[in-house]
Amino acid sequence: MSGAGFQRVAVVGAGTMGNGIAQTFASFGAEVVLIDVLEPALKKGLATIEKSLGRFAEKGKITPADAKAIFARVKPSTTLQDAKSAELVVEAVVEKLEIKRKVFQELDALTPSATILATNTSSISITEIAATTKRADRVIGMHFMNPVPLMALVEVIRGQETSDETTHRVVAASKAIGKTPVEANDYPGFVSNRVLMPMINEAVFCLMEGVATKEAIDTVMKLGMNHPMGPLALADLIGLDVCLDILRVLHSGLGDDKYRPCPLLVRMVAAGRLGKKSGKGFYDYA
Repeated sequence: MSGAGFQRVAVVGAGTMGNGIAQTFASFGAEVVLIDVLEPALKKGLATIEKSLGRFAEKGKITPADAKAIFARVKPSTTLQDAKSAELVVEAVVEKLEIKRKVFQELDALTPSATILATNTSSISITEIAATTKRADRVIGMHFMNPVPLMALVEVIRGQETSDETTHRVVAASKAIGKTPVEANDYPGFVSNRVLMPMINEAVFCLMEGVATKEAIDTVMKLGMNHPMGPLALADLIGLDVCLDILRVLHSGLGDDKYRPCPLLVRMVAAGRLGKKSGKGFYDYA
């Protein structure tokens, strides 16, 4: 084991969360394979890591030599085969159960039986993902926050069969990469999104019903509740499609209409207004 708790780590999915997770483990000494089946996504993920490390170096948080060494510890790959030698695999693909289950089935067949398989899901059942493998005791949730290199929290979520040993190792590894792990049980949305998403959804209802402008809604939450950013700006940052996916998981998993996605949110996602990543959400980022 290295300073990262795990010497060899594989991260599946090079998007916003995946590249941040890869950077974080590499920053604490782990050798990381960053895997994405899409070559352009992989290139973009690596460029994001390089840029992020450059910013840390500019601010004097690391030296330029450190930035170079950290970046060199992240190896890109377009095949899951390259997760074979990892002690820990963190999956960070899209928030769809069927896709995650497929990835976990393949990882289960590829990796040694001792390898811990973690998912960065923000709301999907760890138990359901684990059930596709022959190692449910070594499947766990590691829900990082965005932006990963800056945010301290990791929600560590045990599935029905996750062992104490797996949990202890993942908690220790989270601390070793400078994070604060908080344990949660396997219910839809865990703690973070079960509390956050209804607030974001309610803000969208306020906008749809003309209670106030988007700027007014965000200002009330920033100045009145001391939130660093307003719920609509935060939704844009997270991605409106991701918010919608999570609300649908909460709505179906808990069966309570208080989680029903706001029709305006559904319409915006249908129109391709996904927030910052598409250039337009509640706000314009063009």
